[in-house]
Amino acid sequence: MDEVLGRVLVVDDDEVIRQLIAVNLSLEGFQVETATDGQDCLDRVTSVRPDVITLDVMMPRLDGWMTAAKLRADESLNHIKIMMITARAQEEDKKRGLGIGVDAYLTKPFDPAELIQMVRDLVLTGATAEDPGKE
Repeated sequence: MDEVLGRVLVVDDDEVIRQLIAVNLSLEGFQVETATDGQDCLDRVTSVRPDVITLDVMMPRLDGWMTAAKLRADESLNHIKIMMITARAQEEDKKRGLGIGVDAYLTKPFDPAELIQMVRDLVLTGATAEDPGKE
């Protein structure tokens, strides 16, 4: 597959999970960059220019909530789709994510096929949290 489906910035402080996500998306044809936490994400997002950011919630330095809020507050970055990938599966966490403007929410442990489909939907259809995966 020569065609790049889109650029994804994978943000997770757990190297095993970061690599799992990156490998699965790369094999599917996405161009993938990684960041180790929210601050690393913010430092690199302008140069990477991702279509989608996958974001863990619980990370050192800057957590996923603060990172998502900072991305949404920046007019030059607020068009980027944000997908939270987290072990925090409570309804209030999902509501908090929607309130910040997160586009999709995937809970750990996750099915790699579901991850790929959600990222594909965000890149190709521009699905949002209010209108998830509408095709």
